[in-house]
Amino acid sequence: MAELSLRHLSKRFGRHTVIDNISLDIADRQFAVLVGPSGCGKSTLLRLIAGLEAPTAGEIRIGGERVNEWTPRERGIAMVFQSYALYPHMTVFDNIAFGLTQTSMPRTEIAERVQKAADRLQIGHLLARKPKELSGGQRQRVAIGRAIVRQPRLFLFDEPLSNLDASLRTQMRLEFMQLHRELGATTVYVTHDQSEAMTLASLIVVLRQGRIEQIGSPLDVYEHPRNLFVAGFIGSPKMNMIAGRLEAADARNAHIVLDGGLRLLVAADAHHSSPGSKVTLGVRPEHLKEGATADALVATVVAIERLGSESLVHAKLPSAEMVTWRVVGSSAAKPGDAVRLGVDVTCCHLFDEAGNAFPPPE
Repeated sequence: MAELSLRHLSKRFGRHTVIDNISLDIADRQFAVLVGPSGCGKSTLLRLIAGLEAPTAGEIRIGGERVNEWTPRERGIAMVFQSYALYPHMTVFDNIAFGLTQTSMPRTEIAERVQKAADRLQIGHLLARKPKELSGGQRQRVAIGRAIVRQPRLFLFDEPLSNLDASLRTQMRLEFMQLHRELGATTVYVTHDQSEAMTLASLIVVLRQGRIEQIGSPLDVYEHPRNLFVAGFIGSPKMNMIAGRLEAADARNAHIVLDGGLRLLVAADAHHSSPGSKVTLGVRPEHLKEGATADALVATVVAIERLGSESLVHAKLPSAEMVTWRVVGSSAAKPGDAVRLGVDVTCCHLFDEAGNAFPPPE
């Protein structure tokens, strides 16, 4: 068993707190993704788990055992870095086998493990080459192979795809998913790319400024963001945020008026908030529709991204707020056009003045 448990974990460098009292449980065989903007502490958290940094406070347990004082080797982890960290003078075989050659494992068993890992990663024909003879994707596979052969209790990945081009990142994401299904190992994966997080994770941990903002499955975090930060960070394009105020509310519905004057009835429990208080309506781009005749937002088109199968239309509201919506295929709108947008209130989110989501109706 390789469940990971963090309890009140903190890390400070001088007066600067990078990790602030984090508690987190990752189950055995789970694929957890730590996601957040640059500087949120996700790589530092991974280094704490790996034993490359010592925590200032708190406890780390792997498989139920406290490992705070254990070395990285004793923890039974394998880490894959963004930079690959391959030895340029060694062959692919020797790079993959390097960690095993430092043990007393028989050479024949080492060769079997290396060949099996290489075949799984489709680089079995490259074992005699040097890293300089490989593409970026092949080098990344070598780094992953070096981790696999150790048969660790815990895999740690620190932004392993960030150096690859877009098409190769997509291919490698699919390979990571397949690899996790085959190995069934507990995995902690760091990325700033929320699309990567949504694709790979069975559990997403959203970080900001060294703290956990939300933990949940990808769909739960996407469909039920806890606050404005999570709502704006998870989703591409990000959620539209439109300012308004609360007119009246009970435990099931909130009557709001947007700054542009549009009145809407949103399913949310806002009865503890005072009428007249500021609120923010959150609407995903897929929940705005062109061509509404009544109860519509009026926006002026600023730019259109034509992506082939869909278009993303960016427009400005009279309040100067920007909104974005999706159109299947190509939009007929042009920059400068005034467009009426229908809002699917059944899929809207409502946030209070502090930025926290109102709970759903009871």
